Amino acid sequence: MDPEVSFMLHCDPLQALGEHQIHVEISDRFNRQSFPEIEQHIEAVWSDRVAKQPWLFNGAKFRLHSAVLSVIEKGPMAEQAVQNLTHSPRGEGDQLESADKSSDRLAKDEQSCVLTLQLGLTCYKDYLGTNWSREAGRLQSHGQNECADPQAFLAQPLGVGAVVATADGDVVLLRRSQKVAEAAGLLDIPGGHPEPKMLCPEVSEEAICADLLQGKERAVVSEIFSSVCAEISDEDDPVQSFTSEAVIYEVRDFYRHGGPEAHESTEILFLSRAKMFQLNECAPLWSEMCPSAKGAVLLYQRVMPDC
Repeated sequence: MDPEVSFMLHCDPLQALGEHQIHVEISDRFNRQSFPEIEQHIEAVWSDRVAKQPWLFNGAKFRLHSAVLSVIEKGPMAEQAVQNLTHSPRGEGDQLESADKSSDRLAKDEQSCVLTLQLGLTCYKDYLGTNWSREAGRLQSHGQNECADPQAFLAQPLGVGAVVATADGDVVLLRRSQKVAEAAGLLDIPGGHPEPKMLCPEVSEEAICADLLQGKERAVVSEIFSSVCAEISDEDDPVQSFTSEAVIYEVRDFYRHGGPEAHESTEILFLSRAKMFQLNECAPLWSEMCPSAKGAVLLYQRVMPDC
């Protein structure tokens, strides 16, 4: 498998998890671990980035510490799979894309799956200074040695992404602008990050902490789901309520009109469903795709069988 992509867990084919099946635990225990040298490195990376790209700005993000996929079978919850993240350090946040084989056959008529996310807080500055840093490999080694967790010192922001399909069967890809901080010029899916600020509108980004989110767990889950819809609207600019009815020329027209984040991409491409299932590391297009797009393709191939 492409080293830029790693799988964690997934549901059975055509057995997606609904919002009511997602639970979150929020605690500062799930924040990134720290030591003085890496903090100095993060500040240096950020100063350099902002000097070259003055439009960048920092903001709070949820940090994905781990995920637990469980099964409820007419009784107490039976834990089915527990895995800490083992994602490539250069992914676009930790989108919930995985291949834990023990979870391959979880969905049964008499069972209900529940996914519990353990979330801390991080920020965009820390993301660029850890996951996207040249020091990412060293940080992973340090995390494994000191904490038995290679991701302990990485920002690991929770990401969201969508495979957007038109009514006539094409999948939407966007070419990222040269002005974005990660994966500039590469093909991606619409996506981004759920925003803690949405739940703490009266608090500055720097002051947002886990304590302020206690009791708002269902609102956090709602933000995870609604944020991906907002990303589709902001980047592609189709009307959300009509997204499932859009055809190619309508989507292209909306894209040209532009949304609030239209500056983040420069081109829209349409990939047929057949080509989507043919994509792999040998395909010429593969080298033009960023990690989140590669992960989305592989996940789509796994959970949306070509039937």
